[in-house]
Amino acid sequence: MASEACDVCERSVRIAGGIGDLWNFAFESTQGMTLELADGSEFFLCFECMESLPEDTEPTAGDVADLRERTEPVDEDRNSFWHWG
Repeated sequence: MASEACDVCERSVRIAGGIGDLWNFAFESTQGMTLELADGSEFFLCFECMESLPEDTEPTAGDVADLRERTEPVDEDRNSFWHWG
């Protein structure tokens, strides 16, 4: 089981797949993904933060920076893989 921190909210989210899941039979879904934006920049975002990006235009690094300014970092807990709930 792998994880990566969201570039906006800094939450550690689960990345499904890989050799770790093969051995422990974990079947939980991925909670984020790396996006390549229209301006060529790349960010790893959790699905919750992705939903906050503009829908009427192609997102850019500026949109991610604006979202980061409006978003409070998430305090980590022992259950950080389970993002929602």
